[in-house]
Amino acid sequence: MGTARSIVLVSLLFKLFLFLSVHVGAQRTTTDFTFRGFLGNQSKIRIEGAAMIKPDGLLRLTDRKSNVTGTAFYHKPVRLLETSRNSTNVRVRSFSTSFVFVIIPSSSSNKGFGFTFTLSPTPYRLNAGSAQYLGVFNKENNGDPRNHVFAVEFDTVQGSRDDNTDRIGNDIGLNYNSRTSDLQEPVVYYNNDDPNKKEDFQLESGNPIQALLEYDGPTQMLNVTVYPARLGFKPTKPLISQHVPKLLEIVQQEMYVGFTASTGKGQSSAHYVMGWSFSSGGERPIADELDLSELPPPPPNKAKKEGLNSQVIVMIVSLSAVMLVMLVLLFFFVMYKKRLGQEETLEDWEIDHPRRLRYRDLYVATDGFKKTGIIGTGGFGTVFKGKLPNSDPIAVKKIIPSSRQGVREFVAEIESLGKLRHKNLVNLQGWCKHKNDLLLIYDYIPNGSLDSLLYTVPRRSGAVLSWNARFQIAKGIASGLLYLHEEWEKIVIHRDVKPSNVLIDSKMNPRLGDFGLARLYERGTLSQTTALVGTIGYMAPELSRNGNPSSASDVFAFGVLLLEIVSGRKPTDSCSFFLVDWVMELQASGEILSAIDPRIGSGYDEGEARLALAVGLLCCHQKPTSRPPMRMVLRYLNRDENVPDIDDEWGYSKSSKSEFGSNFVGYDSLSAIASSFVNRVSSTSRISQ
Repeated sequence: MGTARSIVLVSLLFKLFLFLSVHVGAQRTTTDFTFRGFLGNQSKIRIEGAAMIKPDGLLRLTDRKSNVTGTAFYHKPVRLLETSRNSTNVRVRSFSTSFVFVIIPSSSSNKGFGFTFTLSPTPYRLNAGSAQYLGVFNKENNGDPRNHVFAVEFDTVQGSRDDNTDRIGNDIGLNYNSRTSDLQEPVVYYNNDDPNKKEDFQLESGNPIQALLEYDGPTQMLNVTVYPARLGFKPTKPLISQHVPKLLEIVQQEMYVGFTASTGKGQSSAHYVMGWSFSSGGERPIADELDLSELPPPPPNKAKKEGLNSQVIVMIVSLSAVMLVMLVLLFFFVMYKKRLGQEETLEDWEIDHPRRLRYRDLYVATDGFKKTGIIGTGGFGTVFKGKLPNSDPIAVKKIIPSSRQGVREFVAEIESLGKLRHKNLVNLQGWCKHKNDLLLIYDYIPNGSLDSLLYTVPRRSGAVLSWNARFQIAKGIASGLLYLHEEWEKIVIHRDVKPSNVLIDSKMNPRLGDFGLARLYERGTLSQTTALVGTIGYMAPELSRNGNPSSASDVFAFGVLLLEIVSGRKPTDSCSFFLVDWVMELQASGEILSAIDPRIGSGYDEGEARLALAVGLLCCHQKPTSRPPMRMVLRYLNRDENVPDIDDEWGYSKSSKSEFGSNFVGYDSLSAIASSFVNRVSSTSRISQ
């Protein structure tokens, strides 16, 4: 009897334990919370990104900065899966949530992008994108079924720039693992007095809006109701009433509930939540009602309001832009006429050479290119002295080309001299092209050209260039040519070395200039040209045969120039006199010092004079391969190397021996060149084909 009573008692206790376990378990799986403002509840909300709880109790998801996201989730996961009664089937549990939100756009024409109420497996949306991704998804995971995210989207942007989805704008959407809504409904509420009458309103009004979401687990029905909170009552008919069996594929055992929001580039709004209640579990969970009077005051609506219709504004702006353009064009036309056509026009080749000066600045600097400012003239054009603001004096070479050749020489000088930097080269400060005028701007060289110091100045004033000055000038020119041939990144062949292209500065240092005929070559390549250019008397003999310039042809011209500096005589003044032949004749007769300019008198160093004449003759060798490179020429002049003896087999035609005797081989190549071209051009012209 006692045993039977014990069995009954144990059975009763076991049933009581099961009842309590089920009851307690059911209690543990129920989630209910209400936030009437969020101040003091910071520990219960997990926030990320731009989200924050304001001192006035408002939950701000984003401010109006560009391309930001903000998320706020309840700190504990909510159990949303359960086994239905009297069945082993798993279903999504019933839940209900209510919240009051405010969206304030930057202005009435600058809105975006909205926010979501989201069910997420995590309280953080790592790597979520801004703009149309709403802080939930990103470009890589958009549409991925592994997201397990369900979002009710409060969309405030019509379409997006990088997709073709049919977005309404100011709508509510249901999103499953994707930013593209499966269902969209324009934002309206139904009037309780007339349930069929729709009243539309704007989500981005800056006013409080109430939202209510109710999901019934057994029927899988989701109701979404949105209405202005000022109504004070809930519409009896929801905006969305949808059967959502797909939710079961999304929801996991436990999910986090909360909000996400984002802004974009040029489209931004501030998103606030004033209050939030939630309930899940039980037969029909109902979230607590939220009364505006119990919530923090809404944020001030600081959106900029426009007073005119957007179409009117567009029309006004368009007309204003057209008028502005017309006024600007009229202004420039008047200025163009006023400045006498001084504005420049760019051509394609000019873009690669940025050291371009304005014509009107040069016009002012030269006082309108007055004749009183001319410091030099020639076949190339005219050189004017000028002065730019806050700079030293300049020399402006004004070229008026009569053919395409003039433009080519102009560009060649910019491309070569514009990049070269050496103490014995003229410094090109810039250039300008204006209509038919081609202008090159150099440093002003006060002593003029070597040609004028050798010939013009002595005739006018009797002042003769001293021997020391001549010898130092020769070495300076050699140093400049060495830089061009061997020391710069490319090989530069000058092709027109002569006294008029050498300028002398205030310290009597020479500056080689006029690179209009210069050519640049990559090292290791050979020059290929059929144009014969240069000045008669300075042209190497091989140029008459192949027309191909080289560093050796520059060396020849330097040799002639060196003999000219020493002797004070031009290379040729008629068809009967040739400087190189004359000096060779004196060398053969042992009277080499007779070649020295007699105007110098005895004021010269005999050793330097013999050295200079020997180097000059060596550079004028008939065979290009026998001429020394400029590096050796400079070593000879500096007496770092001995000059080879000049013998009777110096590479000239043996037919000339009868003319100058057995000790001298006459130089006839220069004569051949002169006789070939003397009828075509003058001795100071440039020869070209």
